Amino acid sequence: MANLRIGTCSWKYPSWAGLVYSAPKGIDYLAEYADRYDTVEVDQWFWSLFPGSRPKLPNSADVRAYRAAVPDDFRFTVKLPNSVTLTHYYARGKDAPLIENPSFLSHAVLTEFLGLLEPMHDVLGPLMFQFEYLNKKKMASLTAFLDAFGEFAEELPGGFRYGVEIRNPDYLDESYFEFLHRNELAPVFIQGYYMPPVTEVLATARPTLEGGGTAVVRLHGPDRKAIEKETGKRWDAIVVPRDDELAGIGRMTNELLGSGVDVYVNANNHYEGSAPLTIERFRQLLLEV
Repeated sequence: MANLRIGTCSWKYPSWAGLVYSAPKGIDYLAEYADRYDTVEVDQWFWSLFPGSRPKLPNSADVRAYRAAVPDDFRFTVKLPNSVTLTHYYARGKDAPLIENPSFLSHAVLTEFLGLLEPMHDVLGPLMFQFEYLNKKKMASLTAFLDAFGEFAEELPGGFRYGVEIRNPDYLDESYFEFLHRNELAPVFIQGYYMPPVTEVLATARPTLEGGGTAVVRLHGPDRKAIEKETGKRWDAIVVPRDDELAGIGRMTNELLGSGVDVYVNANNHYEGSAPLTIERFRQLLLEV
């Protein structure tokens, strides 16, 4: 039977006191979080690529602490290091020259990263490759991307479940989802920014998800800076309700579960203003749709 896990993107938010936590500080945030939810997305290890230094990888003490804080049936989804997924360093200005990232699609960096995650291996869910928008200066075409990533995917270390998120709307065609299916890679659907609604994208992906597999749905809003300004980065109230959108995603989730697909839903504070409250609303909608 397919499983559904719903959690948040990251977890250390003092303004969740009263919603998730017993106090705004002086607590083990992750342990209290894991009393309420059965999954969480780890975002912090994504930020690993910095000019003039080797990729910044996880602190082994943090990995052990995270594992100790959660029960055996808990699952982490993890964004893999951007030192592996960025074709170039982030540009310092609009007209700054592109500088190639020497560790793009590096098996050495990925293998080192996975080795550091070994203490929490038994509680890992999908490990997600997140690619930024790839303009033609960074990647000539979808075909070029699939060729490069396909060669890389052939040698991915076993024993893990991998997922892929791409930020090029025009890449989301049948060939892309067939590629994911063929390489046993989970699709990661992003709701927000400039991407098309995940309910529309599913129509293209659906044939490759019949009969099983895993999918991840990440709930982000269209304007990160605007909602931060509106909330003052206090994440304890819904400020931009997205009722119709959530209802559609609820129907999509039920369809995937009915097809035997395990689904992870990761809610971000930036989606409606408070990830825990979005989860409450989403759980209720799942019962109604």
